[in-house]
Amino acid sequence: MPPAKKMLWAPIIQEGVFRFDANEGAKKQAWPSVSFVNGQDRESPITLTAEAHIREPLYIPQCRTDNGSQTITVKLPEGTSFYGTGEVSGPLERTGKRVFAWNTDAWGYGPSTTALYQSHPWVLALLPDGTTFGVLADTTRRAEIDTRKASTIRFVASGSYPVITFGPFSSPEAVLTALSKATGTLAMPPKWTLGYQQCRWSYETADRVVEIATTFREKKIPCDVIWMDIDYMNAWRCFTFDPETFPEPAKLSDLLHEKGFKGVWMLDPGIKQEPGWSVYDSGTAEDVWVLQANKKPYAGEVWPGPCCFPDYTQAKTRKWWGGLVKDFVKIGVDGIWNDMNEPAVFKSLSKTMPDTNIHRGDEDLGGSQNHQHYHNVYGMLMARSTYEGMILANPEKRPFVLTRAGHVGSQRYAATWTGDNLSSWIHLEMSIPMSLNLGLSGQPFSGPDIGGFGGNATPQMFARWMGIGAMLPFARGHSEKGTVDHEPWEFGKECEDVCRQALYRRYRILPHLYTLFYKAHTTGVPIMSPLFFADPKDEKLRKVEDSFLLGPLLVAACTKAGKKPDPKKTVLPSGLWQLFDFDDSHPDLPLLFLKGGSIIPTGQVSQNTGDVSENDPITLIIALDEEGKAEGTLYEDDGDSFEYKKGQFLLTRYSAALVSSSTGGSSGKKIVIKITQSDGYLSRPKRPLKVRILLANKAELEGEGVDGEELTVDLPSRFDMAQITTLIQQQDLPKEDDENIPDEADHETSESLAVPPTTLLDLKIGDWSLKVAPWIGGRIVSMIHEPTETEWLEGKLEHGAYEEYSGVEYRSPGCVEQYDVKKEQSDIEGTDGVVMEGDIGGGLVMCRQIGGKGADSKIVQISSSIEARSVGAGSGGFSRLVCLRVHPSFKVANYELALVKFTSISGEAREIVPKPGDIMLTADDRPNGEWAFLDKENGVAIVNRFNPEQVFTCVIHWSAGICNLELWSEERPVSKETPLQICHEYETVSEQELLQSQP
Repeated sequence: MPPAKKMLWAPIIQEGVFRFDANEGAKKQAWPSVSFVNGQDRESPITLTAEAHIREPLYIPQCRTDNGSQTITVKLPEGTSFYGTGEVSGPLERTGKRVFAWNTDAWGYGPSTTALYQSHPWVLALLPDGTTFGVLADTTRRAEIDTRKASTIRFVASGSYPVITFGPFSSPEAVLTALSKATGTLAMPPKWTLGYQQCRWSYETADRVVEIATTFREKKIPCDVIWMDIDYMNAWRCFTFDPETFPEPAKLSDLLHEKGFKGVWMLDPGIKQEPGWSVYDSGTAEDVWVLQANKKPYAGEVWPGPCCFPDYTQAKTRKWWGGLVKDFVKIGVDGIWNDMNEPAVFKSLSKTMPDTNIHRGDEDLGGSQNHQHYHNVYGMLMARSTYEGMILANPEKRPFVLTRAGHVGSQRYAATWTGDNLSSWIHLEMSIPMSLNLGLSGQPFSGPDIGGFGGNATPQMFARWMGIGAMLPFARGHSEKGTVDHEPWEFGKECEDVCRQALYRRYRILPHLYTLFYKAHTTGVPIMSPLFFADPKDEKLRKVEDSFLLGPLLVAACTKAGKKPDPKKTVLPSGLWQLFDFDDSHPDLPLLFLKGGSIIPTGQVSQNTGDVSENDPITLIIALDEEGKAEGTLYEDDGDSFEYKKGQFLLTRYSAALVSSSTGGSSGKKIVIKITQSDGYLSRPKRPLKVRILLANKAELEGEGVDGEELTVDLPSRFDMAQITTLIQQQDLPKEDDENIPDEADHETSESLAVPPTTLLDLKIGDWSLKVAPWIGGRIVSMIHEPTETEWLEGKLEHGAYEEYSGVEYRSPGCVEQYDVKKEQSDIEGTDGVVMEGDIGGGLVMCRQIGGKGADSKIVQISSSIEARSVGAGSGGFSRLVCLRVHPSFKVANYELALVKFTSISGEAREIVPKPGDIMLTADDRPNGEWAFLDKENGVAIVNRFNPEQVFTCVIHWSAGICNLELWSEERPVSKETPLQICHEYETVSEQELLQSQP
């Protein structure tokens, strides 16, 4: 293996940003950047001024080139915490994780799924001193992002690609602003997209759409958007409408607009291969399709049947698609939803098109390449094409596009959501860190399917999810076919009331939220951010993932079933934080805190954003700091056009200060609220200005005046700022007396929670005695061969021994979930046995049958499988990518007298002695169906036999006192008809017997 070398570097874009290449040859071979707004910015070094503070990179990556791939390693100070890596499930902090940038249709993903719908080969590093550093591997190809080694970032991808580093800078905001100068900021959305949005797969008829819209208005639950999923189409063909169920789409759009709703309609990339249909015929005539290796158009199975796929890497294809979008928008379409654009393909083990397909890309994107090169940017380029088509339809209106697949830079064209999640408490818990990490990767406009897409929510879960989701940048409820209806009124009156209050909150804070969107658009900082943004040096904030910041507004949620948010247990950054609400406190709604020194603008409750008038009152919520001061900003424009780019906006900075007063209350103090700065050409509306000044223990002062004029509020005699500060620091924060909404279903346990102990199953199988723990991963914790008195397994109840996983990642789902015992076999041919199943999420179960061959059996047989029981139809009946990984840990008594022995499929006799690292055996290097771990000190061996047709990889791993002999299936999605299975067995033999059988 060639050694790693330091990379060449040059400053680009701004001070503190550097490009690194393996060498001059690699620099010339690197493909153009698709991530950058302007690809030439990556290619053009800058000259630093004499005043520049960062003249050389502080951390220089090392690169190792091997077999056409680059492995990039960046070592940072001990104690560094990692974040970002794009759309990832699991915890907020990514330290110790490995994911793969490869856009994948991942219905029902879990906390350990390693590839989701989007690819962001980017890591944000928070250094021990609070300074922040960012690293971007600027490649479109499949990339491994590995942060498992302490304080080390590792990227692996094929081809030559540069690495771009940002910083270290003084704050996370500074790094993300620098990143946005390279990859762009989010497109400023129309204001209506900040309202609540309701979707289902599907509202089957236009009448049902109108019924949903009418019910929202009758029940006075705020909502701005109704979404049309794929069933509005005629036989699932894009750009068509079902003549029976959606016969007059323009009329439907008019009805929605009359009720104050916008309509968003789905467009998938797959175009049905149907000669005689105008869309297919025009695409064929324009030669826009992705090609097979034989240069003929590729057709893959999706919803309508065999489909051709537009090659969005070509300008002519984007123009063709944009023209179709332009005509489509004429029926009153307000926004477009690009789904299935990883691109997803049914009846394919890879869940996408073949790597050998050809994209005839524009030269500035990389020219003609195979699919592996462009796969990760296919969805981004589709979103770009859709965005540009909407601009063609109406150049004066801001488009709205939602995309499922994306890449670094997608935020320039589209918002996103976290894909096909599940109605589970684990997915509710992941909603916050998933949205946060997308924001930390440059995509700030995101959120989950509120209530969960797959499965049935319960009343408490749905209310809790709405309370959290209503505070996220993108707020949409969505659910799939076959589930109960998930509209806010479907879970009982109390849940409906909580949902209404949650959405009232959202609409009240829309002026503040819209201001944050403008800041994200102009500076690249996230709309929602982790608590450590308030104090990057505070280590206790780095793992908090049930709270987040909306600017100075802290939202503290509770994501655990049956629990309540507790103000006294809420982790707060340093400084003053004032608890407040809108007279809507409820244990299923998050707590709200405002940072001392801050002002946020709020508005009135409305049923949709179009109901709001520029003359409606603005209410400023004010929390003074220790010096009695506060400031905040309000951004306003027309909410729909591009006129703001010409200065047609109003950006107001308000301040509040506690000052002495000879005419004030008996305290001699007053609070003066005024405008300190105003920018933009828009005139200030003549409107009332109200203020809520937060004191302590939820006490408040109120005042009212006219916006643009100075407003004074007297401070009562019992308060001065020192007293207020002390009271806030010592305030007796109330605990809510209300009860949670009762839930009607049991709640699954997060894999991070302790599972209560139960009784081990004792199995007697011939010569063997086994102990099995079905309540924690169904693991075998003891495997004793009685004739030789050998205990083969090494491990504890919670870890090690015999485990099985559902992914290539170590301890991925399957090893800690509870397994149900389906059958205990006793006295069957004189031997014991057990059949178990464990739910691993996403409609998948892991099944395991342990038994023998009769009372005199010398062999333990284990048959394991991953089966699809309830995989959503949204993925064509195929699950996320899974791999059945058998992971036994055998005891090593003496390393000098231990080895693994086998004959490979190629016929080579091999002996593997202990050495560090993993030994991966694939193809003909695999054992020919049998391998053995030999303990020479005790003169015994355990032989493991298996079917090579079921096992694609064998792994040997030596560590302290342990030898792992792992069996891996292929990695692929499963359906009900195509489970993964490994059948294998263990036998103990003497060393002499082993040598006779394997000379």
